[in-house]
Amino acid sequence: MIDEEAREELFGLGVRSAPALVVDGEVVTGFDRARIDALLGL
Repeated sequence: MIDEEAREELFGLGVRSAPALVVDGEVVTGFDRARIDALLGL
C-alpha cells in the first residue's frame, strides 16, 4: 500500500529514494544509523 500523502510530502522535500526519514525537518535517506541516532538524541 502506498501512502500518497506521505509520498507527496517526501517528493516535496526532494526525496526520491527509500528508506527516507524526516526528523525535526532534517531529511535522512538510506540507513545512516549514526545520523539518525544524533537527530533523535540517542
